[in-house]
Amino acid sequence: MNQLDQLKQWTTVVADTGDFQSMAEFKPQDATTNPSLILKASQDAKYLYLVQQAVDELKGNGGGENALIESIIDRVLILFGNEILKVVPGRVSTETDARLSFDTEGTIAKARTLIDLYEKSGTDRSRILIKIASTWEGIKAAEVLQKEKINCNLTLMFSLAQAIACAEADIKLVSPFVGRIYDWYKKNEGRDYAGAEDPGVQSVTEIYNYYKKFGYQTEVMGASFRNKGQITELAGSDLLTISPGLLDELQGCEDPIEQKLDASSAQSMDIAKINCDEKCFRWMMNEDAMATEKTAEGIRKFSVDIVKLEDLIKDMLKASA
Repeated sequence: MNQLDQLKQWTTVVADTGDFQSMAEFKPQDATTNPSLILKASQDAKYLYLVQQAVDELKGNGGGENALIESIIDRVLILFGNEILKVVPGRVSTETDARLSFDTEGTIAKARTLIDLYEKSGTDRSRILIKIASTWEGIKAAEVLQKEKINCNLTLMFSLAQAIACAEADIKLVSPFVGRIYDWYKKNEGRDYAGAEDPGVQSVTEIYNYYKKFGYQTEVMGASFRNKGQITELAGSDLLTISPGLLDELQGCEDPIEQKLDASSAQSMDIAKINCDEKCFRWMMNEDAMATEKTAEGIRKFSVDIVKLEDLIKDMLKASA
């Protein structure tokens, strides 16, 4: 078996892309998107028709320009999500506006809007994960949404503090970012990392073992990979979301891999339980320079790409006026 098929023995494989045409050959169970991936796909000639469709459907609506553009972006997200769901049998993750990352009520409202739009398009909410940044405000929003049976994927996760707060809020799924943690340590420590010593791999391993030790139901999905080795070191994680390029590398390699993460093994580990209330969360984040910096940087980068998508839509509205 190739490495992708081997990986699927222990881990649910998720495609990390807005390019739904590239997904089918890898047969992933789920798919994830984010503002950067949607922007990239929207700029691709083969997907621009979806953005144009959203513009054409909504351009005659009343209200100001900002409200119109927001509605068009919401429609673009749903159009991409529904196309992806024609390819994957499971779920798609659709991200809220990163500029709402410190706005609990705004995040709740946006998530409800997206779920309503999906349901009006004929897609059941059970197939959708709403992606929200792992800020304290985002976690509190997701806690409310989960009680409404709106499943959430807490993204931009870089620390155990974020993971514990999500688990205690009974969040459906979390996405620890392997590659961005690796990037930070490589830059700040001036050295490369491989295998089990990779700090990104260690972070997901720590979160996975903590969840399994204490019986949390929140799913762990490693994300943001820089190389194939990071993926194979996390074989056994509940899920792994992987870019098409790395899926192709895994599919093209037949070297044996082994299961590295195992729930039954974690249950016998000596791990201290942490009661992560808001004070604890903020202190632990404050003490973790990497997590603080990478969470903020991720929010900024996703916000920039949302603005670029807004500008693309403004241009299309002008062209169709």
